[in-house]
Amino acid sequence: MRQKKRFIAGASCPECKAMDTMMLYKEHDVEKVECVKCGHKMTQPEQAVQASTRQFEQVIGVFKPGD
Repeated sequence: MRQKKRFIAGASCPECKAMDTMMLYKEHDVEKVECVKCGHKMTQPEQAVQASTRQFEQVIGVFKPGD
């Protein structure tokens, strides 16, 4: 099964500061963000994503790098 990976437009890497290099994907129900330039990775469990979404909004996911 192929893993769906999406780029986050306008996002910059907190490590190398490169813009438009952040890729979002899901692995074992955990959202992960990775910089394709330097390899910096961030993760967030599904519960934190669901707690961040507002009722009646159709949001794919909310990722807070500081958590």
